[in-house]
Amino acid sequence: MPDKISIRIDGEYVNAQEGQTILEVARASGKYIPTLCWLESITSVGACRLCIVEVSGVGRLLPACTTPVQDGMSVTTQSEKLQHYRRIALEFLFSERNHQCAVCVSNNHCELQAMAQRLGVTSVRYPYAFPKLPVDLSHPRFVLDHNRCILCTRCVRVCAEVEGAHVWDVSGRGIRSMVVCDMNRPWGQAQNCTNCGKCVQVCPTGALAEKGFAVEEMVKHDRNVTRLAGRRGDRA
Repeated sequence: MPDKISIRIDGEYVNAQEGQTILEVARASGKYIPTLCWLESITSVGACRLCIVEVSGVGRLLPACTTPVQDGMSVTTQSEKLQHYRRIALEFLFSERNHQCAVCVSNNHCELQAMAQRLGVTSVRYPYAFPKLPVDLSHPRFVLDHNRCILCTRCVRVCAEVEGAHVWDVSGRGIRSMVVCDMNRPWGQAQNCTNCGKCVQVCPTGALAEKGFAVEEMVKHDRNVTRLAGRRGDRA
């Protein structure tokens, strides 16, 4: 059994175990830390940077989802500084792609949109990139709209770790990064795709969606995938 340790989160002492991350301990203690790329039972990668926290004695902000707890650690999850940088991260996500909420199938069911409302992001202070990005309609059931992708890599990880198909990956660097499947083939030609739809269900935006849905109709259920991942881990 992992050793039990004690840390402080927002001034409150909470129990934790070695090997847990700050995010896991905070959520178990009922403390909210915003995330977009994190998903229970899937490997954490710290892609969205919304879960940044302050740790006493550390001169930089740390991602809660990938930072392991240490005995005696003192963590701050809510402050004006953190809110400031979290809003910046969100604004960059909006400015890098073409998020047209009014015509999106995930409008009012989008985690990015909900996070902006929660953090008070009502405008973007940075110039929009307006990239010319494709929409992949080649799959018979699903659609991939790169304009709405935030590169959280949930689809990549759930396909590899839960379904075991390894269809998705990320190609390119920086702002030119894009989610690709089967060495950049059209999705409809992906030989390893099992048509399970797990990648669609865990996508936090309208980037991955089912065909046939109109504006505001695409409601996703990532908890089903989470429970499946948990059961697989239990059996292992």
